[in-house]
Amino acid sequence: MATFLHRVGRWAFRRRRTVLLIWVAVLAAVFLGATSASEAPEGSSTMPGIESQKAFDLINERFPGAEADGAEARVVFVAEQGQQVTTAANRSAIGKLVAAVADGPQVAEATSPFDADAVSKDNSTAYASVTYKVASDDLSDASKEALTKAVDQARDAGLTVEVGGSALETEAAQGLGEVLGVLVAAVVLLITFGSLAAAGLPLLTAILGVSISLAGITALSSAFGFSSTVGELAMMLGLAVGIDYSLFVVSRYREERAKGHEPQQATALAVGTAGGAVVFAGLTVIIALLGLSVIGVPMLSKMGLGSAGAVLVGVLIALTAVPALLGFWPDAVLSRRERKGESRPRRNGESRSSKGERRSRIKLPRRSGSGTGTGTGSGTGTGSGRTVGASTAKAPWGVRWARFVVRRPLPVLLLTVVGLGALAVPSLNLRMGMPGEEAKSTSTTERRAYDALAEGFGPGFNGPLTVVVDAKKADDPQAAVAAVSDRLDSTEGVVSVSPARFNEAKDTAVVAAVPATAPTSKQTQDLVRTIRGERASVESDTGATFEVTGTTALNIDVAQKMQDALVPYLAVIVSLAFLLLMLVFRSILVPLKAALGFLLSVLAALGAIVTVFQQGHGASFFGVEETGPIMSTMPIFLVGIIFGLAMDYQVFLVSRIREAHIHGETAGQAIVTGFRHSAQVVGAAAMIMMAVFGGFMTGGESMVKMVGFGLASAVFFDAFVVRMAFVPAVLALLGRRAWWLPRWLDRLLPRVDVEGEALTKHTPAPAAPRDSTDSTDSTDRPSSVTV
Repeated sequence: MATFLHRVGRWAFRRRRTVLLIWVAVLAAVFLGATSASEAPEGSSTMPGIESQKAFDLINERFPGAEADGAEARVVFVAEQGQQVTTAANRSAIGKLVAAVADGPQVAEATSPFDADAVSKDNSTAYASVTYKVASDDLSDASKEALTKAVDQARDAGLTVEVGGSALETEAAQGLGEVLGVLVAAVVLLITFGSLAAAGLPLLTAILGVSISLAGITALSSAFGFSSTVGELAMMLGLAVGIDYSLFVVSRYREERAKGHEPQQATALAVGTAGGAVVFAGLTVIIALLGLSVIGVPMLSKMGLGSAGAVLVGVLIALTAVPALLGFWPDAVLSRRERKGESRPRRNGESRSSKGERRSRIKLPRRSGSGTGTGTGSGTGTGSGRTVGASTAKAPWGVRWARFVVRRPLPVLLLTVVGLGALAVPSLNLRMGMPGEEAKSTSTTERRAYDALAEGFGPGFNGPLTVVVDAKKADDPQAAVAAVSDRLDSTEGVVSVSPARFNEAKDTAVVAAVPATAPTSKQTQDLVRTIRGERASVESDTGATFEVTGTTALNIDVAQKMQDALVPYLAVIVSLAFLLLMLVFRSILVPLKAALGFLLSVLAALGAIVTVFQQGHGASFFGVEETGPIMSTMPIFLVGIIFGLAMDYQVFLVSRIREAHIHGETAGQAIVTGFRHSAQVVGAAAMIMMAVFGGFMTGGESMVKMVGFGLASAVFFDAFVVRMAFVPAVLALLGRRAWWLPRWLDRLLPRVDVEGEALTKHTPAPAAPRDSTDSTDSTDRPSSVTV
């Protein structure tokens, strides 16, 4: 693979104008397709294979013209302090509102609270139910304006009026999001590279990739049913991985230039080596995202497909557009200190003559001793006292940290495992669900309506259970429906049951059962299971059957489906990680270590999410006003994405360690060398990821904050704890045994040259390094590590 990617990098450098024209043409084509595409549909709540969905389908079949998921509104009236909604003036104001709304467009029915027994016992609160003929996504502006106008008139009459439901759902406040992420990424890149061009190139290529991905998703929205949510996730992931992948290539290019390679050869080597890590990391992200389709939830499948496309675009841009841009400005991405010595372009093989080259040009031959990198023995680059050839400059932080870990691997390993394990403990109490209006800000009318109904009618009133009774096979359908209603009414935990509403054929009815507890409580989940458990006896007694649905039951069913799929999906992902890493690193223990580290980071992130968003510790700091269950899709979503992102850091870091080991360095030295070349880049990449994901926490939607917090914390745990501490500590303890692979397995596995070992046979020796005091050392330079 390294040889092929080397040719790709060389071709992109030589044909840079052609490459950029191709990408511009692709961008123009997808934008043209996006402008001519029909409007993207909104997210669908279709969930095949669960009872709630079957009940929805039955309602749509037996009650034609009234969709089960049609828009609805609950207009809540609260009288002023000490007054009642039943006074003549308030009854008149409420009656006018109901009449005005009933005459509005797309309205199926508007029911007065005085006709439907929808007044609280103390007469302080009442609500009117409004149902529409179409789903909330298809609700016209005229319908919304009619409802809003009627509400304003009722408020003018002295009533407190709030609107819940899906009809006037408030859009969440938009945070800084991607803007904040890009700004932080620019600062991190500038600090890392010390060059505006080097900082700007990954940003430019990432924005190009995101633009192509979003336009492509928009163009294909009708064909694949992509919603706006798919585009938002693709933008978040595309921006994060696009910057990271370009960062890996640019960083390796600068390193090869520091060794003395001319621009074209440095570009080809960068793509041949770092490009291999990009391809492998991108492939794992794509596989993990496409794997979401096996869960059986269409929404997750579409999100995974769209995001996988964005990652693929990011990989292709890193392998072609980045080397093409390096061809136009080969020296611009170098630091100012490196550019000062470039008085003129060098020809191939011509060394540079400058002050930087004349400084500290003493080089010692590499030794082949077998020291461990410690003590006073004659190992490579070791000795007692000052190390010959060591730079007088202070070693980079990555080198200093790697030396510390190599000296004390066991304490570092124990501290890492215990710390992440402690953070993961709250994940044992993970409770999944779909937060509703109770999780919204108190500044929204939906949240105020929710609170008013809970106070006036009880906490369970906001989550009624819709029970669909199929009496088609019953001898007396009406008697069967009455028996079902009586059974529901006598069930412990049910406060009230509404009158049955029959279809035209009088063989199917819908009733609403109000629980005594809140929609997201565990007691309500148990109640749904209890009601469903009575189905068999009801069917034998009446000949009719029923199914439980509604938003509350749907959320419970989806949470259960996600919970059932989590462990198998996690097992598949971990097994896949093991196989892929065994193929790349030709080792058994290194993939096993990586899989364990991935599990630690994911479980710690889940524990952090539960701590903040479910248990409420530190919730106010993140602007979370209401805690509750964790979004049902969050754990699987987190596992899939973090698996792919973790492979970025794993491959980029460990491949450099293995590269040093292959070139003859001992275990301890290889770890330090790998950190010298990759720790800074991995740290910068992780900070950029965290900035992009963390930017979404500035929005007003609790679920968006949860996604941003979960992904940002997972990246932090994986990059700065697992990869920077757990991985080197395990490798230091294992020593040479880390790279053991049975001979029979070595013969069976195909060779994937991610480190670019094959390139050393075909790459001419570079000219003298640009500056021997550069903090980025060449692997050809004698090791000066004392560990």
